[in-house]
Amino acid sequence: MPDLHGDQHDGWMPLTLAQLDFWEEFCFHSDKPISTVAHYVTIDGPADPAALAEAISRTIAEADALSLRFQELPDGSVRQRHDPGYAPRLAQFDLRDEPDPDGTAMARMRGDFEAVLDLRRDPLSAQWLFRTGEARWIWYNRGHHAVLDGYSMLLLEQRCARLYRHLTGKGPAGDPFLPFAHFIEEDRAYAKGSRFPKDRDYWAGYLSGELSFPVLQKGGEDYGIDGLTAFCALPEDFPQRMKSCAERLKTGWPDLLVLLAGAYLARRVPYSGAALPLWLPYMSRLGSAAAMIPSLAVNILPLLVDVPDTETLEDHVARLSGDLRRLRKHGRYRVEQLAADRGIGEGSRFFFSPLVNLLPFDPPEFDGCICERHVLSNGPADGFNITFRSGGDGGGMSLYLEADPTMTSATEFDRHCRDLPAFLSRALDPANATRAIVALLDEEPAPA
Repeated sequence: MPDLHGDQHDGWMPLTLAQLDFWEEFCFHSDKPISTVAHYVTIDGPADPAALAEAISRTIAEADALSLRFQELPDGSVRQRHDPGYAPRLAQFDLRDEPDPDGTAMARMRGDFEAVLDLRRDPLSAQWLFRTGEARWIWYNRGHHAVLDGYSMLLLEQRCARLYRHLTGKGPAGDPFLPFAHFIEEDRAYAKGSRFPKDRDYWAGYLSGELSFPVLQKGGEDYGIDGLTAFCALPEDFPQRMKSCAERLKTGWPDLLVLLAGAYLARRVPYSGAALPLWLPYMSRLGSAAAMIPSLAVNILPLLVDVPDTETLEDHVARLSGDLRRLRKHGRYRVEQLAADRGIGEGSRFFFSPLVNLLPFDPPEFDGCICERHVLSNGPADGFNITFRSGGDGGGMSLYLEADPTMTSATEFDRHCRDLPAFLSRALDPANATRAIVALLDEEPAPA
């Protein structure tokens, strides 16, 4: 693995393992905008325009990760530092006189996030504020996964909303973001500390069985293929039934969704080995400085899932809930390090499929306004992906499926879009907790 522990010099900092992974991806695909991350927030209501613009400006000034610049050295190593010339400045556009203000804003945003970002020379963040109506604004927030993860986008939104309340006399400003250098120092301290070998030993034991981990050769991906995507309808009462089921099974509702989706996949997608590696994004921020630092902190961890023929739903949840807790306890150990431990060298990585992602986050609140968050670009996805989005309490739950058409046919994808929501709904029925998962799956309609 690269040496991450060299001393900082003149503000230069090493890249983390996660950042190096995205740098390597960029080097293989420097002509494609594959890891741009872009959100926008619509703000409808009597917002204070000056306070809104000032809140965004202060937020992005605090987030010094947005001004990072990379430098590749003659020996091929890469370092990073803050460059004031790379810091984003808020650009404001009044589109109220346009025939289609929202359409114009969307076209400009799309033109930006679909453009190629050169990590060797381009600033990595753009911050725009469109006014598209007398009481409507759109805040566009674009970055790159080499410096930000999805949760960082939420941190930026929440901090901006807090500063807006302060600027409009509704509360204190709160604590600013911590410097990005604190994140780098914490990462280095972990790699040299006593927790690192304990986490390494845990993962070595957990992944020691007869397992097969597909590997992706970087540079061989075809990011030009349009994936299969679909939003799958869930019943209106799904969130309440989900929480009631989680309470009966003595687990949290986010874990319940992960385990139900994993059980479905373990019986419905092919894999070799003793268990299906189910990939789970892990925020890796609890108790960390990263909780107050926009950065690339998210990890991706494998949960090993198998469903014996006679295992009941309640027994399955009880068995794997413990694995989930232990996985998170040792979740600081990077997936890039896991790959290296298994002999996966540079130019390769784990193939993160299937993957289940939960995003239970409320949109930011700007007093007196109705706000909605929209994800424009979240980076590339591998294979087959399941995403649950909801508010913080599980309300407004949506189910989104993505699949690579070279691996999943349109017919198979349509079957998943039909069968997965049906299985989830059936699994929440109190009468089915003591039934075998296989039996619940077999009740679903036969493939068309």
